[in-house]
Amino acid sequence: MWQTDQEEPAQQQKLAESENAAAAAAQNSNNKMSWGTDLWDQFDNLSLHTNRGIDVLDKYANFLRDRVAIETEYAGKLRRLVKNYQPKKKEEEDNEFTSRQAFRNLLKEVGDLAGQREVVSETLQLQIIQGVTLLSKTLREDRKKCLNDGTVLQQTLSAQLSSLERAKRNYDKAYRDSEKAVENHKKADMDFNLSRAEVERYKNIMTSKIQQSDDAKNEYANQLQKTNNLQQQHYGTLLPAVFNRLQELDEKRTRGIREFIIGAADVESSVAPIIARCMEGIVKAGESINEQEDSLKVIERYQSGFQPPADIPFEDLSKMDSSIATQSNYSSVTYNHLTIKGTISGPKFKKPRGGILNSIFGSNKNSLTADGQKEDFSDLPPNQQRKKLQAKIAELQHKVDQETNTRDGLMKMKIVYEANSSLGNPMTVEGQLNESEHELEKLKNDLKKYQGYLDKANQLQVVNNSPQSNRNQLQNGHRTSRHSNGSASADDHNDGDDQPDDAGSLSRSDSEDNVAQIQNGHNNNNNGSASPESGLGTSHTSLPGSGQGSANENAMGEETCYETEVELLQPLGTCRALYPFEATSEGSIPMNEGEELQVIENDQGDGWTRVRRANNSNGWDEGFVPTSYIECTLFA
Repeated sequence: MWQTDQEEPAQQQKLAESENAAAAAAQNSNNKMSWGTDLWDQFDNLSLHTNRGIDVLDKYANFLRDRVAIETEYAGKLRRLVKNYQPKKKEEEDNEFTSRQAFRNLLKEVGDLAGQREVVSETLQLQIIQGVTLLSKTLREDRKKCLNDGTVLQQTLSAQLSSLERAKRNYDKAYRDSEKAVENHKKADMDFNLSRAEVERYKNIMTSKIQQSDDAKNEYANQLQKTNNLQQQHYGTLLPAVFNRLQELDEKRTRGIREFIIGAADVESSVAPIIARCMEGIVKAGESINEQEDSLKVIERYQSGFQPPADIPFEDLSKMDSSIATQSNYSSVTYNHLTIKGTISGPKFKKPRGGILNSIFGSNKNSLTADGQKEDFSDLPPNQQRKKLQAKIAELQHKVDQETNTRDGLMKMKIVYEANSSLGNPMTVEGQLNESEHELEKLKNDLKKYQGYLDKANQLQVVNNSPQSNRNQLQNGHRTSRHSNGSASADDHNDGDDQPDDAGSLSRSDSEDNVAQIQNGHNNNNNGSASPESGLGTSHTSLPGSGQGSANENAMGEETCYETEVELLQPLGTCRALYPFEATSEGSIPMNEGEELQVIENDQGDGWTRVRRANNSNGWDEGFVPTSYIECTLFA
């Protein structure tokens, strides 16, 4: 179908706009290499290239998203790592060591590193990824417009070429028809057989065909001129403008990738100084570790204050009677073994008994603290006891100072209120003042009590470290055995304080005081036996067959007695386990059915018997077993 002149104005307007844009682009290009000039015939390749370029931009955005996910995950894992390795509350006492402090500082720096990785992740997300996404979206929209304009130009040129082709075909047909009509007219004019009317008809046909041929020729010439003009504009101005716009988009995309890559590196570089300071902090934490300081703190923490055991003297059996020699030899070997073991921790026995002992000592003022220690910390070695007491005194002193300041403030407030009742009612302060006075008095009493504990611990340390105490500690390689009258030999007298503890505790110092009283003949019972009212059975710490043991050894508190005396008690007999027993309480020991054990203390009425068995690894195991589980055979 022929394209009429009425269909062309809209296209001509579009072409004019594209021509203006192309002219501006050409002027801005300043004769530089351009796609519109050099790639005038590469519309499809340019379309494919620009699409691939934007795909590269999207791929870079996906790369950044994956990296942000990795950074976020890395930061989260670092934070969980720091949280998992934070010191537990029970490990707070170890924080004084430089290695622990350095590790704590290391965890803090690693936490800061996690924070910087989070900063990198958030900045990449907010600045780089959003910028890349926006650029990609803009480029795709602009590219689509450019391709649409290029497609319209291509369609317009194709339509014009089609019109030219049709005009040429029409002209060719009309020209052939006109030539044939001329030839027919000549033949008719020369044919004398035809009438004039027939000749005239051929002449009219010839004239008509010639006219049609001329019209077709003019149309063809017109279409050819239009096609040439359009093709010149298309390849010289319109399409290059589209290509140049595509070039600008592609350069914008390329420039954007460059800026985004540099920007991402800048984000990383911005946190590099902080990360470097974190590294410096880690190095500083490592350099702060002082092995000698930690060793001194270990000594300060674990030094017991006990004196090492004296040399074990030689025993000349020829100068001793047979019974004493046997006992001395047995005790000497055992003490040597326990002394080696005692350099780490002394043997402790806790009898799982309640009943009578609890009724007597259960109301002891020296109750256990929240962490299971005695109030005066007498269950600790001397040095540790003094440290704990000093820390407690410092804590109480600080509380006393705080409460004193509170009381003074309340008193001043009361005086101000009394002077000017409009400021407040003095009676409202009276109750708070009374509570403060009561709390202050309580704290002062506690402070005085713990100062007494500390004075007593210091006195006991002086006594234990004296030469006389060291000389009296051992005799013939072992402690002197107690005789049947409940007293000890003169060499075993204790020079310590003979006053009971203010809190009534069963501490080591009280036990030694009680032993000293017995040794000095201050036992309340002349015959050295326990009174029925005491509720304590006869102690069997004496030799078999020696009669009654010392009642005061039970009064000392059995746990402390076992901790302070390291010699083994002489067996009172043997027993055989009737049933298997699993030790479930502290101080008891397990036994198998049919096992043979030594009886070293009879049942005191609470259903427990103290027994002992040989142990290849550390000598002897001692503890309590139910009396109903064993069958005893006592020595005569």
